[in-house]
Amino acid sequence: MKQIIINQKHKFNFSFQRKDKSKIYRCTEYKTLNKCKSLIILNDRKEVLKYESLHNHLEKEIDVPISVAKHKIKEEIKKNSIPMDIKPKHIFNTVSQEMGLICPEYSTIRSQIIRNINKQYPSNIKSIDDIPIESKYYKTKRNENFMIFKNTDLIIFQSPFQAYLFSNYHKNIFADGTFYAAPKFSYQLFITRTYIGEFNMFYTTSISILKNKKQSTYETLFKEIKKNANKFRSNTLITTINFHCDFEQEHLTSNASESYNSYLNIFPNKPLFYKLIYILKEEENLSYNDYQRRTKGTWKKKQKIFSATDEIKILIENYKNKRYYN
Repeated sequence: MKQIIINQKHKFNFSFQRKDKSKIYRCTEYKTLNKCKSLIILNDRKEVLKYESLHNHLEKEIDVPISVAKHKIKEEIKKNSIPMDIKPKHIFNTVSQEMGLICPEYSTIRSQIIRNINKQYPSNIKSIDDIPIESKYYKTKRNENFMIFKNTDLIIFQSPFQAYLFSNYHKNIFADGTFYAAPKFSYQLFITRTYIGEFNMFYTTSISILKNKKQSTYETLFKEIKKNANKFRSNTLITTINFHCDFEQEHLTSNASESYNSYLNIFPNKPLFYKLIYILKEEENLSYNDYQRRTKGTWKKKQKIFSATDEIKILIENYKNKRYYN
């Protein structure tokens, strides 16, 4: 039991358990300016050992079902280590199953669920120096490392799958930068992609956050990506790469840049750092699954032949549908 409500007027939350297994519950006004000292002590059989009614604040009518639902929501959200993975409707479904018919409607507590989810987000990054070298948020869905390099000017994300694509399909790499989707503390979000002709598909091969536009920053970026990709080549090392930049007017390059930027522009504002990483990992996982299905031959020939741009737009739409809350 995590919460006690007395006469629908006073609410007590669990505080701590003593050595004798008795539990202390304090008035919810204890942590406010009132610093109410009222408390309840229960033994391990949930019998009242002590009740001190020292309320120094006005009584207020408590909507018990909503209060209980809010408390259960907080507890359920805390069970999830990655807040970005939490879906409000899933939390509500779990809580409503526990509470039964007395559970408030979803529309009544939806905003409360979202607020509690947002509270679980890690502190926002304000500068590239604040970005940690290691984090649970740097793991892909397959529990692989996603961040491969960081210095004072640059941070590079590339999963083993993306490195494999870069190393095996590096004949033509398409490089594109966007400012709109870059975190506030950075200059640019820089993306490299490769085109796989047999699938008529583009795949992202790296995502980097740049602090500036110095030539040395770009040189370091390509050097580190190439070095990481060479780990996936057993014979020859990657030496020459043909990079196509977004200012080129070739039809294929232009369409690829436009389509991928459309995906990045689903952000209403410059995203928070960890939210950006989460979304990029989601896109990486979609691409990984797509590639696996195609290489295993489970994709049947479509009646309609889609262009590369059409395929990317379909992937974008699928992802957008996935990320919106129910």
